[in-house]
Amino acid sequence: MKTEEWFPLVNEEGIVIGKATREECHSGAKLLHPVVHLHVFNSAGELYLQKRAQTKDIQPGKWDTSVGGHIDYGESVEEALHREVREELGITAFIPEFLTHYIFESAIEKEFVNSFRTTYDGLITPDPSELEGGKFWKLTEIEKNIGKGLFTPNFEKEYAALFLQ
Repeated sequence: MKTEEWFPLVNEEGIVIGKATREECHSGAKLLHPVVHLHVFNSAGELYLQKRAQTKDIQPGKWDTSVGGHIDYGESVEEALHREVREELGITAFIPEFLTHYIFESAIEKEFVNSFRTTYDGLITPDPSELEGGKFWKLTEIEKNIGKGLFTPNFEKEYAALFLQ
């Protein structure tokens, strides 16, 4: 039996004001809940993107931010970031740099996104139960494919805001 996942609910400043289940947060109720994103660059300046599994309930099969995941109720942003990076890519030693936070809204959910970056040249082992793999992309390759349905809308919006001049 699968245990129910609980997410914190936050206000527009990111302060926890309650909790709700994953299902409630993804039901279209637009309950604002926090997530973490990490953009993993290598020393050549390429950006690692994950390919979302076809079994994901949101944006299956699309290329997405290096790491993205929900913060569990009772967990700090930093704890969630390190847990998600370990679970999705097998990375345990990295130095995150905070970039920004913003609110992203789709047809079924509303997220308070905490975005970070790091430079990492070590081994990456994507979890096959979470991802269909991943690879480093040249930024020019990402930019020529924006708007073609290859990437998640959230990734495209965040990439444009953070990395396009």
